[in-house]
Amino acid sequence: MSPAGRAVVIGASMGGLLAARALTDAYAEVILLDRDDLPATPTSRRGVPQGRQLHVLLDRGRQVLADLFPGIGEELTARGACPVDLHGEVHWYNDGHRMRRAPSDLVAYGMSRPLLEQVVRERVAVLPGVRVLSGHTVTGLLTEGDGARVTGVRAVPTGADRTETTIDADLVVDAAGRGSRSPVWLAELGYPAAPEERVGIDVTYVTRTYRREPGQLEGLLGALVNAMPGRPRAGIVAPHEDGRFAVVLSGVLGEQPPTDDEGMAAFADSLSAPQIGELLRTALPASEPVRMGYPASVRRRYERLRRLPEGHLVFADALCSFNPIYGQGITVAALEALLLRRLLAEGGDRLARRFYRGAARLIDGPWQISVGTDLRFPEVAGRRTLKVRLVNAYVARLHAAATTDADLGAAFLRVINLVDPPTRLLSPGRVLRVLRGPRPAPASVRQVQRHPA
Repeated sequence: MSPAGRAVVIGASMGGLLAARALTDAYAEVILLDRDDLPATPTSRRGVPQGRQLHVLLDRGRQVLADLFPGIGEELTARGACPVDLHGEVHWYNDGHRMRRAPSDLVAYGMSRPLLEQVVRERVAVLPGVRVLSGHTVTGLLTEGDGARVTGVRAVPTGADRTETTIDADLVVDAAGRGSRSPVWLAELGYPAAPEERVGIDVTYVTRTYRREPGQLEGLLGALVNAMPGRPRAGIVAPHEDGRFAVVLSGVLGEQPPTDDEGMAAFADSLSAPQIGELLRTALPASEPVRMGYPASVRRRYERLRRLPEGHLVFADALCSFNPIYGQGITVAALEALLLRRLLAEGGDRLARRFYRGAARLIDGPWQISVGTDLRFPEVAGRRTLKVRLVNAYVARLHAAATTDADLGAAFLRVINLVDPPTRLLSPGRVLRVLRGPRPAPASVRQVQRHPA
């Protein structure tokens, strides 16, 4: 069937852009509305406050973007993004254990959020039927049938003319992020609030970029140290475009990374990866540090509601917002876009119910990873089931065993990159090696560890 009708997407950030890409296969016209005046070049903007923080596209997200936008990986690379072998070119320190490296096919792109969003927005903007209206704030929903169906939106331009306009639509997708107004709008229409799961972690993170020079990070392209109970500090280094490294220092549960040179270096020196402290002491800063806070992961369970309006979907961060330290948000939004595209191609009614049920299954794995990991901290409020406690104890032992067993490290990385489900860590052979613990490294490996390249 040929595309027909009109869809409206609230928000032209990554979630909205990915939703729009899915919608173009089914709708003749797709209108994206964003309150910001969208830039013509990769530039941070007010509506994406996290845009100046470090971003790395997970391997599964890279795969889905390549499906939705063929050739985008090559385009990102041509515009400065840096492909990174996540197992072979990154120093991983999990719970203080240095993972044994090995070449892999797990690839992430190191780049700024504005560059990624700019390239995707340019790809979406040239798709048939797409219109991007910047400088428009959506103020409410249009409905019919006593609110049983959403038929469009009301919007106000941000310029001198503040006259409210209406835009009719066959489907409205709310991709406005954590600040989504859908809970308020649906309550005004008489719908019950979606059950909400909230896990407070109180993350504060500071990102700064530095000039990238040969020999830094012992010749590799990244480094990562995770926070753990008793050591609530973390750090990540990833390459950016324009010959830079981006460094993020983070703390949980009130731990505050500093923003002055001396304080940042001292904070980095307290991490188990010496490469991060060395980089901050020797590299030339290329930007000012930027701090941001994130109070809690929030999941809205729309799939549990008995009543839902037709013609309305909540998408991406507006549906589930993850602790940003795990880098899952864009990848999950991309997977939701694949789901939405498939459901629209299948046709049928009750799209919202089918989408929310499918999205819940997509979200379950990443939510289990991020929230389960955060629940390791006794200060974090939440239900610690026997499963959560056993998985966390098992993963802690896996990190120790992965210091000498590259297969265990690879399996862990495939799970956190959302390529494999967490159950892959529980194959009989892997369980046996985890329980056995780290093995003495071969002499050749010990030599490399003493004298890294």
